[in-house]
Amino acid sequence: MTRTQVIVAGAGPVGTMAAYRLAQQGYDVILCEAGPNCAQDLRASTFHPPTLEMLDELGMADTIIKHGLKAPIYHFRERQTGEVVEFDLSELAGKTKFPFRVQCEQHVMAGLIADKLKAHPKADVRFNNKVVAFEQTENGVEVALETAFSIEKISADYLIAADGGNSIIRKWLGVEFEGFTYPERFLTLSTTVELADYIDNLALVSYVSDPKEWMVLLRVPSVWRILVPVKENQPDEWILSDEKKDQVFQNLIGETGVETGHRTIYRVHQRVAKKFNFGRVCLVGDAAHLNNPLGGFGMNSGIHDAWNLCDKISYNLKHGHNENSLELFDRQRRAVTHSFIQAQTMQNKKLLEHGDASNHAQRYAEMHAISNDPQKRLEFLRRQAMYTSLAEADAIT
Repeated sequence: MTRTQVIVAGAGPVGTMAAYRLAQQGYDVILCEAGPNCAQDLRASTFHPPTLEMLDELGMADTIIKHGLKAPIYHFRERQTGEVVEFDLSELAGKTKFPFRVQCEQHVMAGLIADKLKAHPKADVRFNNKVVAFEQTENGVEVALETAFSIEKISADYLIAADGGNSIIRKWLGVEFEGFTYPERFLTLSTTVELADYIDNLALVSYVSDPKEWMVLLRVPSVWRILVPVKENQPDEWILSDEKKDQVFQNLIGETGVETGHRTIYRVHQRVAKKFNFGRVCLVGDAAHLNNPLGGFGMNSGIHDAWNLCDKISYNLKHGHNENSLELFDRQRRAVTHSFIQAQTMQNKKLLEHGDASNHAQRYAEMHAISNDPQKRLEFLRRQAMYTSLAEADAIT
């Protein structure tokens, strides 16, 4: 039986980050992924300042910045009036080395780190290796990996489940995934058409409120990404049709016939696992929690899960297994997932939905009040940049 110290299941941004940090800390780690590569998922594309600080500690921040776009400014916009509430992360200069968001597709980071891991003496990267079983023992975890030709058993001290929202490891553990699924779905379109040629004062990150069709506009190096909600009863064929695509761009920039590179439908959830640690098996990222994408918190919070957990595992590998360390990971990360990630993403969605006109007007008035008050604005920037959630987690003992 092959022996390692930690097995990480899932080679997305969260799993690759966890594996690389453990390898850098000097521990033997196997990163296994059921697919042939790091999935080309387009959903996550925002790296917040504290995540960049973590990447910087691993020597990866400059690489991610080089492959992405710096976006210090983001807007909340009223589509009908053109009214803009602007926030500028440059105000955090002096408090962080990275006073900006970086817009870069998540698979770029995952691929870059996977390449680093392949060359790392403490790491073993295995694509087309699917976790098909695991069993906890008195001294660790025995994991069965299935390849095209065989099933190999591996003995490890810990198993990290970073295997996504449909995590098979979470399901095998029998963990309740509490929360709800939004009735509407989200459609994501990508285009090389420069939207800034049609929309004045367009930030690289823009949350656009509109009574008919709110949307999110995000610029990554290669394309603009447009996210819009679609009604529950609309068939997939219609949602992905040229007619629907033309409708979106007609309403947005007054043009039809715009070419798109991707058209993808997502079901959107707000769910949190009832527990993040189970003996020597721990859940991180989408395996532990799912939220709507408004604010760019999903991937970043998953990376913050992994960073926290790696500290706890490192302590245990140095000093001997201590269940209290993993219980602390659960208390810290699950608490902020509820108090911040879930709450803030739902609040961001309500801001874009008009709903009752008076409530919407009140929410926008509150945004203006925050923007015009230096202290409130700084607190808001720290919250949206996820410094507040990290501080809240660290305060939990």
